[in-house]
Amino acid sequence: MSEQERFNRLRLIRSPRIGPVSFRQLMARFGTAAEALRAVPDLAARGGGKASVADARAVEQEIARSRALGARYLLMGDAEYPFLLDQTEGAPPALIVRGDLTLASRDCVAMVGARNASAAACRFARTLAQDLGQRGAVVVSGLARGIDTAAHQGAIGSGTIAVIACGIDIAFPPENEALQEQVANEGLLVTEHPPGVQPLARQFPARNRIIAGLSKGTVVVEAAPKSGSLITARMAAEAGREVMAVPGSPIDPRAQGCNQLIREGAILVQNAADVIEAIGSLDVRMVRQGGFDFAGEPVSPDVAEQERSSIVALLGPSPVPVDELIRLSGASPAVVQTILLELELAARLERHAGGRVSLS
Repeated sequence: MSEQERFNRLRLIRSPRIGPVSFRQLMARFGTAAEALRAVPDLAARGGGKASVADARAVEQEIARSRALGARYLLMGDAEYPFLLDQTEGAPPALIVRGDLTLASRDCVAMVGARNASAAACRFARTLAQDLGQRGAVVVSGLARGIDTAAHQGAIGSGTIAVIACGIDIAFPPENEALQEQVANEGLLVTEHPPGVQPLARQFPARNRIIAGLSKGTVVVEAAPKSGSLITARMAAEAGREVMAVPGSPIDPRAQGCNQLIREGAILVQNAADVIEAIGSLDVRMVRQGGFDFAGEPVSPDVAEQERSSIVALLGPSPVPVDELIRLSGASPAVVQTILLELELAARLERHAGGRVSLS
């Protein structure tokens, strides 16, 4: 990949209303990021709106800022892009990293849990992470308070990866600033956001998909029934990865999420040996044969106005699966995906988890 193509791909993903799905579809249709950038305004116009692409000077400044912070970019298609993450549907087209990239190529285990975790759970997480490191595993977490912090502390000597929901120059929570810098120096710090981006609530579920995507399995140590940790577990399951949980007291609300996961089929974990046994075999669902291929995305260069109108008529404010749109419309997947791409670029479509879409 040439340096100009790398720059153009970063500029494409930094453009408004272009996310991982639309990025892949644009690359599949146009082959190069330069051609995709040129096509964006016209595609948005077909969808009934307007769109612009990221300013080249702003992207140049972002790159300079990242380099000044000692960070580098990993783009989808790079040889060093994490293999298991590359196999997931929502893999970020661009990552910014600091630290030891070889850690992402080892057996990774995600460890997540409550921010307001009990002292006993934090101690267990720290010990479990340390034991996993001694067995050769790399512990992945989100550098949050509670279980995440304990997991990184336990694994810092053997290898840990922290995925954050903000710019690589932002420490969140603030009390973990020293730990974040230690991870960057001794482990691996990962984000998909440019420098300066503050942590917002909507960015944490997106961060969780990276945590799950990097790992062969996810261990939930302590979690309430509606916690973000269970989102990570669900994403791991959807990617064909192992879901594991540490059981807790039935009278402690912080353990209810873990106990529920076990009832639903998650592997019960009591020690590091349980985790290593669970991730020992690579599920075939984890691996896309031949690796990621932009050309495999369904897109179409030609869409009739009647087809566009029929798809829009099927959409509304309630999210519906894309597969359902294909079935009801009778149109080909390529045509449906192209129309959805046009609507998204025109700011008329919103994408939701589970391959669902709705009108904005």
